[in-house]
Amino acid sequence: MIGDDPVILRLTLTGLVSAALLTAQTAPVRADAGDFIAGAIVGAIVNHSAKQQPRRVYKKKTYVAKKKTYRPSIPATQEGRQIQTSLNYFGFNAGSVDGQLGRKSKAAVSAYQAFMNYPVTGQLTDFEKDFLFDSYYKATANSAVTASLIAQSPHGAKGLLLVYRDDLTGGTTAIAGHYGLPAVIAASVNEIAKSSDPSAEQLVQRSGFIQLSDINGDGQTDYVIDTSVTGSAFWCNAQSCAVRVFASTPEGYQRNDFQAFNVTPAMFACVRGNCTKTEGGTQLAAVHVAPAPAPGLPQVIEAAAPAMPVPSAQPVVANPQAAVAAAPALPTFLGGGGAETSLASHCNKVSLVTNSNGGFTRVASMSDPDFALSEQFCLARTYAIETSEEMIASIQGFTSDQIAQQCRGLAPAMQTQVAALSLKGQDEVTREVAAFILSAGMSPAQLKGTARICLGVGYRTDDMDVALASSLLLYALGQEVYGEILGHHLHEGIGTAQRTDAAMTWYAKGLSALESGAEPAFAPGQPERLGLLQAAVAAVAGGGAVAAPIPAAAPAAGLPTFALSD
Repeated sequence: MIGDDPVILRLTLTGLVSAALLTAQTAPVRADAGDFIAGAIVGAIVNHSAKQQPRRVYKKKTYVAKKKTYRPSIPATQEGRQIQTSLNYFGFNAGSVDGQLGRKSKAAVSAYQAFMNYPVTGQLTDFEKDFLFDSYYKATANSAVTASLIAQSPHGAKGLLLVYRDDLTGGTTAIAGHYGLPAVIAASVNEIAKSSDPSAEQLVQRSGFIQLSDINGDGQTDYVIDTSVTGSAFWCNAQSCAVRVFASTPEGYQRNDFQAFNVTPAMFACVRGNCTKTEGGTQLAAVHVAPAPAPGLPQVIEAAAPAMPVPSAQPVVANPQAAVAAAPALPTFLGGGGAETSLASHCNKVSLVTNSNGGFTRVASMSDPDFALSEQFCLARTYAIETSEEMIASIQGFTSDQIAQQCRGLAPAMQTQVAALSLKGQDEVTREVAAFILSAGMSPAQLKGTARICLGVGYRTDDMDVALASSLLLYALGQEVYGEILGHHLHEGIGTAQRTDAAMTWYAKGLSALESGAEPAFAPGQPERLGLLQAAVAAVAGGGAVAAPIPAAAPAAGLPTFALSD
């Protein structure tokens, strides 16, 4: 083929062009035909040559813009931080505490729900959240007790949740046999604690609650549990309190139940496991006898100390001779005047309702503002007791009983100011308390620390005069958050006359201080508590009443003082 050899192609092209020129010169009549032939041949060759040239390929580039993904940011909240803090404390890894409940936090929530046998959703219900928060506050309030429980639980810190859950439901996860007691004794302590405000760990440390002796003479330790020192009216009637005597036998301990007051082992006689109360034993009840100290510990002699009054939640032993020397009294036609309401008993009842409701009242679900305030009153009481006991543990040279006895001196010293709380306006009461402080001869810092200790002592022993005196001191010393606790007393009528109108002014001062950023005195880890209190107080707000004057102040008794720094 011509097109296949380039040399032949060039020669052929040259010849054809020459022939065309000759034809044009010699035969013009054939020009049209020659032009056609030459044009056709040249066109074919040019087309062929063009086909042999390399083609330029144009590639179309397509640019695809990267699609940006916008993820909505997770809001950081104080509640989120508290959830993360609580989950991390109990061993459910929620990551860094930033208040943003992302995937890691939700995974921790799911792990918490699975451990507690709740439906695993990754989202906390109100009850699950309340229980988590309450457990965290309880665990961090008493580090020594918490460390002991963690050490004895196979689940570590998670095991605290099971113990606290069973405290609410009456279960038995609490470890039997701890506190250094035999299992049956420890179980009885747990049972008593469930119907008392102090925890089981706090009860076993109280003087007189558990007394040890070999009552039946078999060489083994017997145990006497006296519920009168719990400060709870649940275990007492008008004359006596429940007493349990555990006598040792070869088969174990046998329990004997009695009703008595301020008991000692000498009041009982036991033959093997069977015990009886000796004749005339109750005549010794007027003298407080401390339990024998443990071997190796120094014994504190308290013979010179005056007898300690019995808290109002406990039965009172009458003294017929005392009436002879009594000053003339105002006439009364309503019997003995009736016993004052016990705050310990009140809080026991509130606790039962709270547990049956599945947790504390929340703002969104509040239907009974009076009960919501009662819950917060009892919560504040618990915090005051725990704070007091932590401070007492740091004081050297005094026993808990000695401190409690000194705190009782506040009641007669501030009798006038406490009485004024039910009768006078807030400003006038505050001025009277401030005047008392100026004459007390103690520095404000020392007096404030003493008042915080005695506030818890007053609540622990159900002595409202001591608790109210302590609260008034703290308020007048600039701790206006304690206006809340004074409002609670006036609203409930516990330790004071029931004055809802007066309660509102004290509530307002206390809540205003919290709203302004003052450090909370109670439940500091619950920021939502302020909103609940404000809503409940607003719902029960009432009118005013005219205050009546009270007699002139009596001479002040000596104030307790403890070596501590604020």
